[in-house]
Amino acid sequence: MMEYKDRLYRGQFAADGRRSFCVKFLETDLWIGVDQDSYSPSMKKDALQWVRELRQSMDACIQADPVFRTSLTPYDAAPSAPDAMRHMSAVSHVTGIGPMSAVAGAFAEHVAVRLREKYGCSEVIVENGGDIYADSKSDMDISVFAGESPLSGRVGLHIPASDFPLGICTSSGTVGPSLSFGRADAVMIICKDALLADSYATAFANRIRTVDDLQPVTDQIAAQKDILAAITVKDDRMAMCGQYELRIFNSRSQRG
Repeated sequence: MMEYKDRLYRGQFAADGRRSFCVKFLETDLWIGVDQDSYSPSMKKDALQWVRELRQSMDACIQADPVFRTSLTPYDAAPSAPDAMRHMSAVSHVTGIGPMSAVAGAFAEHVAVRLREKYGCSEVIVENGGDIYADSKSDMDISVFAGESPLSGRVGLHIPASDFPLGICTSSGTVGPSLSFGRADAVMIICKDALLADSYATAFANRIRTVDDLQPVTDQIAAQKDILAAITVKDDRMAMCGQYELRIFNSRSQRG
C-alpha cells in the first residue's frame, strides 16, 4: 500500500493566505490553518495539548474496553468516555461500521472547535491525514488525492463559502495505513459532520474493488441524505454525486 506522504491538501490550504502550523503526536499529524487576525503563537502549544489529552483519555477508555478499537461493526462507548468517542459511536450506527472509522475526523473536529472557542477564529481548517474539518469565509476548490491514479490532484469540487463548516474526508484502499477492505484509490465524502464524513468514506471505500463498482457505489452514496457530495476514484475512472460543481485542474498541484 502506498504511504500517504504527498499531503496535497496542505499545499492547497497554505496558498490561501492563512497562518498555519503543524502538530504531531503519535499517529496524529495535523495541519492547522487559521485566519490572520485570530492567529496566536500559543495556538500550536494549545493544539498539541488538546490532542495529547484526547489521545490519553481515549487510550484509557480503550484499555478498559478494547473492543471499541477492534470492532468492525457499530459499537457503543462507555457513558463515561470522552464526547469524541461517544460521537464516534453515534456515527458508527449510521454508517454500519466500527467507531474507529471516525477517529481521524474526531481529532480534526475536536481541535478546530477548541481553537474557535478559545481564540474566536473566523476561519479554521484542520487536516488530519486527508480528513478535514473546514470552516472558511471564502469559496474553496478541493482536489482529491488518489495515490497513483492519473486523476489524483486533477479532479475535485467547488464548495461555496456559505456552506461551511464541513467535514471533507477521504478514504483509500491503496493509499495510507488505514484499514480498508476495498481497492478504491479514493472516496471523498462531504458532510456537515466531519466524523460522519470520515466514517462514510471508509464504509463506501470498502465496497469498491474494480472500476465496475464505481457507479453502483456512488449511487448508494447519493441515496444518503446526510452526504452533500462525493467523488469516487479507481484507476483512471471516477464517479461523482451531490450538490457541488466538479473542478478539473491542470496539474496535481494546481487548484481551479
